[in-house]
Amino acid sequence: MNLHELVNELIFDTKDKSLGMFMPELCLCATIVLLLLIRLFKAGQQVDLFWVVLAGTGAAVLCASPWTHLGSAPAVPVVRTEIFTGMLVYDPFTVFMRAILIGFAFLFAIFTKLSGIPDREDGADIYTLVLGSTLGMCLMASANHLLMVFMAVEMASVPSYALAGMLKGRRVGSEAALKYSVYGAGAAGVMLYGISLVAGLLNTVHMPTMAAQLAERLPTMPSGEAMVLAVGGLMIMVGLAFKLSAVPFHFWCPDVFEGACAEVNAFLSIASKAAALALLVRVAIGFGAIPPEARHTQQVASAEIGSRGLFAVADDEHPKEDTAKSNGDAAHGHSEGEAPHAVSGTPNENLAGSRFFMAKLIAFLAAITCTFGNLAAYGQTNIKRLLAYSTIAHAGYMMMAVPAMLVMAGDAPLRAQAAVSALAIYIGIYLFMNLGVFAIVAFLRNALRTEEIADYAGLIRRCPFTVVCFVLILFSLVGLPPLAGFIGKFAIFASLAEGWTVSGYTAHFLIVLLVVGGMNTAISLFYYLRIARVMVIEDEPADRQPFVYPEVSLQGAFVCLLTAPAVLLIFDWETLSQWAQAATQYLLVAA
Repeated sequence: MNLHELVNELIFDTKDKSLGMFMPELCLCATIVLLLLIRLFKAGQQVDLFWVVLAGTGAAVLCASPWTHLGSAPAVPVVRTEIFTGMLVYDPFTVFMRAILIGFAFLFAIFTKLSGIPDREDGADIYTLVLGSTLGMCLMASANHLLMVFMAVEMASVPSYALAGMLKGRRVGSEAALKYSVYGAGAAGVMLYGISLVAGLLNTVHMPTMAAQLAERLPTMPSGEAMVLAVGGLMIMVGLAFKLSAVPFHFWCPDVFEGACAEVNAFLSIASKAAALALLVRVAIGFGAIPPEARHTQQVASAEIGSRGLFAVADDEHPKEDTAKSNGDAAHGHSEGEAPHAVSGTPNENLAGSRFFMAKLIAFLAAITCTFGNLAAYGQTNIKRLLAYSTIAHAGYMMMAVPAMLVMAGDAPLRAQAAVSALAIYIGIYLFMNLGVFAIVAFLRNALRTEEIADYAGLIRRCPFTVVCFVLILFSLVGLPPLAGFIGKFAIFASLAEGWTVSGYTAHFLIVLLVVGGMNTAISLFYYLRIARVMVIEDEPADRQPFVYPEVSLQGAFVCLLTAPAVLLIFDWETLSQWAQAATQYLLVAA
């Protein structure tokens, strides 16, 4: 293929194939450009930037249109397709995570308008950072290439560093931003070095090709190469664990949450975690299973160059050119006239060692993360710091679905997809629960001018509706039935039990993880109850300054909007379940 043909292929792939599937991200890009132009021409005082952001995120949600692509009988079914020469993948999981992330950005814009942060002077800067980070998170959820993994993580992280210190004149906020950026830079460096090790060993960073290479080479791989591969995988996991605030890479989280405002905490605890979990699923499949490829209408030119040119080995190491070509075509799904098929057979069996290594590693991280998060939350007196440890604990719960998926991916891919569906359900419910908690914290901060738990004493007498909503969301975070949080945790725990059954009752670490999850759920009840006790039972302090908190207001309506799913979803959760099942249907098994 000469240069002219290569350029034509790239133009065709970008213009005729990829851009149409990239419209939500393009809407975010257009909104960012518009915000920067408003900032450049100093029109922020004349234009309420809230409406610009609301229109941009609303248009992005309409372009994503999950209601037409997901569900039991979607109007427009989505077929797994690689876009931008294999750097990204467009599939139902991408559609679902886009809806979660951009939908959260829409609600977040309303939240900031009601809480009064940011003001008109800084609105363009703050909203640009939020949308830029959201764009990076959308790329994380659809990454199909390790270089895109790194670029997406950095695109999501760097704006977050600035957001952590968005409140000018606050030393604690600047300190939080500095800590966050230093930890993030270190994690990014380790992750990039791990990617270079994996790329040098497997001759590719295209994740489906990585799985095919591992399946072919892992059974006969020398111990030295296997060690390098394991070290590279661990280094990549460091970057993902940092984004998840998984123990022992969590140290930045409590300090950043305490120093930053509640609005930024909501963004970091929900959007960042959702994107990191989606990326963890993508990377786990890239190292542990051969996913069904898209039905291409064009040859992926630059992906082929990347795998055969930049990281190529000598031709004499692969003398059977026809066999290698056929294996590559099978791995990429480029065989003409041949439909994708379910993952099965010898290649998937060869990846069993890789899957179990990752499953045990992630299970260990999940267990210590949720345990440490819950235990550390006990001694906290600041509500934001307590919620930081709560976020760490919930990251551990959600990570539990990935080991279950990896254990079942070889023998029962449909059940493995169900484990990821459980994770998707949890993420959807977690969005409303955590956003509701931080919204109430922000509104109470504006009224009380404090974020200490002790200062919430007796609030039931001043703002009973808000306190009732707060308590309901806290109990939902525990996972108490019949609240919606129970659905998410039950789905995760059920996937662990299912994985143990599918493994022939040999994956005992899944049962250990299930027991740890159940015990931590019981432990978490006590520190959430402590907040409820302070607000409901304790007497109001005599020296409290007078404050005004109008419950019949837009703030009260927003709190009610976020509380309603936590209470009512248990009665009609089929829609979310159907969307979650549709989102994961092509991760391991093709249509």
